[in-house]
Formats: sequence, C-alpha cells, structure tokens
Amino acid sequence: MAKESILIVDDEENILELLEYNLTRNGYVVTAVSTGEAAVESARRQRPDLIVLDLMLPGIDGIDVCKMLKNDPKTQQIPIVMLTARGEEADVVTGLELGADDYVTKPFSPRVLLARIKAVLRRKLEAEQPSSGEMLKAGEVQINPGRHEVLVAGQPVELTHTEFQILWFLARRPGWVFTRYQIVDGAQGDGTAVTDRSVDVHIVSLRRKLGSFGQYIETVRGVGYRFKDLA
Repeated sequence: MAKESILIVDDEENILELLEYNLTRNGYVVTAVSTGEAAVESARRQRPDLIVLDLMLPGIDGIDVCKMLKNDPKTQQIPIVMLTARGEEADVVTGLELGADDYVTKPFSPRVLLARIKAVLRRKLEAEQPSSGEMLKAGEVQINPGRHEVLVAGQPVELTHTEFQILWFLARRPGWVFTRYQIVDGAQGDGTAVTDRSVDVHIVSLRRKLGSFGQYIETVRGVGYRFKDLA
C-alpha cells in the first residue's frame, strides 16, 4: 500500500535533512522546500496528504502560509503540523485558529514528531469516513447527540446545553488542540450562550460533573483544551 505524501517546510537545512531522512525511512513520500513561497506553490501543485510547516520562514512566514492554504479551497483540507520555537506561543494560537491541526516545539524529537504526524493522518482518515450516527464512546464516557445524553461509567450525567455542546465538540476530535475561540465557534447552536471568556468556567463545570473522568479534558497551557486521545 502506498504511503502518504508529506511536504516539509523549513529554512534550516539540517532540520530539512533530518525530517526528510526520518520520514522517508518510515515510508512516506517527502517533498522538502525552504521558503513560504515554495511551500504554497508545492502544496497547490501536488496537494500532499500533510504539511510540516516551520513558522519562522524568510519572506512569507509560516502563519501567512497557513492562512493562504486554509483560504484556498484546493488546499484547505490538507492537515498542517506546525514547528515552532518555544517563545512563539501567540503564533501557535494564531496557527490553530487558522486551522492548523497540531504543533511541535523546537528542539523536537523525530520520534515525537512522527507520532504526531501519524495521529493527525489517522484522524484525517477517520474524519473522512461516513458517520454511522451512533453514540460516541471514549473510555468510560458515552455521548449520544441524538438523545442529548451523556453516560459516565454507565451512569447518566446531567449537563447544560452549553456543556454538552463543548464536550461533544472536543470528544469528536480526540487529541486535537482547540483554542477558546475555536471552542466557541464549534459549540455554537440553538440556545447556546458561550463566549471565549466563559469557556474556562464551562470546562471546570464539565470536569466536576464527569468526576474522575474529567481528566479526559486536558488543558494545553497557553493554547486551550483537548479531549484526551484514548486510542
């Protein structure tokens, strides 16, 4: 079976070589470029299965590359894993809000990056599968959107509409990191009153009601929240 294609973008030659070696060794088809302009051109021409994108690039930086690709119908569905320096917290938030799927900080372990890439590609494949309409089960938490019902270890848990919407939004994409603004957008619905400032309050309430399983909702410092990937 053919492996997925990956576009890697970084202006540091040693990092490009490291990434290309490790990804090729694991069977991926790799294209490597060193500028934002080349990244946009390559992504539009070849449409890779995933892009590993450094944020600090000469010319068009990684944030602008992400914005351009996510605004283009031809490339907006391509998953993006960002490479960032530890001091680029604001850029991480911006990138995730633009639609990037994950991020890895430099210096990084090639094994960790490879695991993140595999996870993102797996989620992409799962997201492309038609929905069965059945309830979602994550560990001991079961969520039935049709009945607006949540069971924890087999016991029903009463959630407000907003709490349910936030839990459903996070749990559908385990392992994905979402900013507060993304959670607001994703949890909007009839009767839902949620703002970025109130997300933390709703998360605290959700964790309390889920009891010991509230740990499934993880805080990603400086970014937002994610539902633990239990796979």
